[in-house]
Amino acid sequence: MSQNSLSRKIHFISIGGSVMHNLAIALQQKGFTITGSDDEIYEPSVSRLKKHNLLPAEMGWFPEKVTTDLEAVILGMHAREDNPELKKAQDLGIKVYSYPEYIFEHSVDKQRVVVAGSHGKTTITSMILHVLNYNKRVFNYLVGAQIEGFENMVKLSDEAPLIVIEGDEYFTSPLDRTPKFMHYQPHVALISGIAWDHFNVFPTWESYVKQFELLADSIPKAGAIVFDETDDMLDVIGQKERADVVSTPYKAHPYKIENGKTFLTTAENGDIPVLVFGEHNMKNISGARAVCERLGITDEDFYAAIQSFKGASKRMELLGSNSEINIYRDFAHAPSKVEATTSAVKAQFPDRTLVAVAELHTFSSLNKTFLKQYRRKMNTADIAVVYYNPLTVEHKRLEPITEADIKEAFKREDLHVFTDSNALLNFLKTQNWHQANLLLMSSGTFGDLDLKGLADSIIK
Repeated sequence: MSQNSLSRKIHFISIGGSVMHNLAIALQQKGFTITGSDDEIYEPSVSRLKKHNLLPAEMGWFPEKVTTDLEAVILGMHAREDNPELKKAQDLGIKVYSYPEYIFEHSVDKQRVVVAGSHGKTTITSMILHVLNYNKRVFNYLVGAQIEGFENMVKLSDEAPLIVIEGDEYFTSPLDRTPKFMHYQPHVALISGIAWDHFNVFPTWESYVKQFELLADSIPKAGAIVFDETDDMLDVIGQKERADVVSTPYKAHPYKIENGKTFLTTAENGDIPVLVFGEHNMKNISGARAVCERLGITDEDFYAAIQSFKGASKRMELLGSNSEINIYRDFAHAPSKVEATTSAVKAQFPDRTLVAVAELHTFSSLNKTFLKQYRRKMNTADIAVVYYNPLTVEHKRLEPITEADIKEAFKREDLHVFTDSNALLNFLKTQNWHQANLLLMSSGTFGDLDLKGLADSIIK
């Protein structure tokens, strides 16, 4: 705990955010006095904040919470520029940080590893943390999902010489349109792949790619860039000459599948059973291994640890199974993620019918111009389904889309399209689930469907 931290007060504007509430908990555990506000908070943030007595008594913005005895205010991405608490902090001259700025301030004297990319960054970060934890290393971290064995998604301590950060390319805060990962100044940066996302912030492919090039160019001398060499655009960025920066390309780890189980094949350590599967996860393992090697983890120690890695929350999460059915939930929502996850489940169980359901929920995925990025992304599914809520389109102030628009975008005439969650539920319950798998892909909730209940009803 920092000296005198018990008397230090920090206020969070938009405390309910995924990283924001975890950072609030982490700082409270260091001895800081924490307050916060938000206009809407969802699970699991509500329960976690309540457990630590940090849940605001009522929703809304209360400028009176911002007082001169605050050391700092941390501003969340979902607050607005005209937020009354933010204005009060500015009027009082209180230091306002975005959470990436605050994380950097705390880790300025640590070795900083940043994991970035359009897909796989949460899983790769989680793999690195799992391996470091297994090998009893002392480290800090910031990761975008809950991981087994870790109580919190953020850890900040004074004694750790290292911090591993999941680096998001989305803008930093209402006051700062810089990608979050540009604030961390990494000594080691891994970029897992580039596939156009965040259409509302980066309206062109070129503007999106540029952010990753800027990240790579920011690596200091004696630093390292680790990158997926099978990504054509990333290969160009990764191989670019940078003075005294080590360039480490990776590709999918050699593997084999036997009876629905995946094994890493190695020359010196034999076949290594792993719990994750799919070509994309074999790439993720290679990327994590390359970073761990730079952190002094031997191959033997890496392979010993990776066998017990179960994945991050909502990343290929097994909701239920029996001898002939597996039901998975995955966070996949962007086109590249939908394609990779669908292909992975089909490759792992080639003899089972695959029913794949994708929810269009993000600003990009519901944009009629961006929709064509989903072309043929669900072609490996035997039965392909898309769900979206027209009210979400309306809420995001986007042009309405139709079933015909979606079928044309996905280039799949037999695509099933639903706008009603109950109709989707009935459709899934009436499928033939003999030797079949169900894959549910979304960053949303499928209209608040009880996915665990659905899984239980199918495998009963």
